[in-house]
Amino acid sequence: MTHWQTEQVAARFEECVATLRKLPGDRSLGYVSYWPDIKYEPCELARQEPQPIRLRATPDQITRMEETLTWITWINQGERNLVWLRAYRTPWRVIARETGFPKTSAQRYWHGALLKIAARLEQERKSA
Repeated sequence: MTHWQTEQVAARFEECVATLRKLPGDRSLGYVSYWPDIKYEPCELARQEPQPIRLRATPDQITRMEETLTWITWINQGERNLVWLRAYRTPWRVIARETGFPKTSAQRYWHGALLKIAARLEQERKSA
């Protein structure tokens, strides 16, 4: 990657949220099945109730997610809240209501947080 821009940082946080949603949920410890997965015939599949398709995260997505999660420590708690709310694609009106900032101020603080992260990434890229 040549230069880090705020748009790229924001996209990485959105990808991080999407990857987190693809990871398996909570499982109770101690209840594990060692049986192999059942391979159904097409006629058996046709008779079953439709289940939601659950996409799994790829190793590359998990690696990028873990890297992105380390970036969040470079900004303060208020900025973290803005970055996560926006990564979940929360509308600015809702963000303004939840944070107590006016909409344009919230946008400015969010952009400032992304600038801090992009500057740090650019600094690390140059020193490497």
